[in-house]
Order: sequence, then C-alpha cells, then structure tokens
Amino acid sequence: MKAYISIHAYAQMLLYPYSYKYTAIPNFNCVESAAQNAVAALYSAYGVRYRYGPASTTLYVSSGSSIDWAYRNGIPYAFAFELRDTGHFGFLLPESLIKPTCTETLRAVKAIASGLLKKCNTEKNRFPYI
Repeated sequence: MKAYISIHAYAQMLLYPYSYKYTAIPNFNCVESAAQNAVAALYSAYGVRYRYGPASTTLYVSSGSSIDWAYRNGIPYAFAFELRDTGHFGFLLPESLIKPTCTETLRAVKAIASGLLKKCNTEKNRFPYI
C-alpha cells in the first residue's frame, strides 16, 4: 500500500504527518509535492483554496491521528482531507455544495494517485519502508 487517505469535515485543508510532533517526516519533499499538486487540482475545479502541510503546524498538535498511524506502519503517502467549508456552514454543508465538494476532492485524489505512479527521486533514500 502506497497511500492512505482519510476524509473529514471541515476546514479546507490537506494534512499529512506528523500530527503529534513538529518534526518533518523523512520523505517530506515528496509528500509536500504530492499535496501541492493535489491542492492545485482541487482548485482547478471551482477555485476553492485549501491550505496544506503537516497537521501539527497547519492545524494543531494532536495524538491518535490515523495519518500518523498509517505513516508509521509503512504507508509513505498518508493524507487527511478536511473538506469544505471554513466555518460558515460548518458540518452542515448545504446540499448544493456537496457535489462540487466531491468533484474537487476527486480531482485531488486522482492527482495524488497519478503522482504515486511517478517515483519521487529522493524517496528510496529518505523513506526506509519503500
């Protein structure tokens, strides 16, 4: 398994490890690049902006994160999407925004999957599980 994706609501973010500490993951450059490409693909659908980065610095430090568990157990690309919106509707996203949210998120997931087909140059040297 090369990727793990967890989907949540809400905050418009794409997060990756670590959640529990401020240290950068060994394959940071590869995962950061995948996140950047995913957010760009997401934006291309409806112009919705997502923040991205390590969960600990982009959101807050937390323990028990499934992305940290997946990463620690050998899955080199572990992401958590925090879907629309940024607080106006919160967890009660209007029905009219559900399909657009799905469309843009699918674009981002496809970008992550496409990126996995192309090996990151530094991956083998920086991530011992691959």
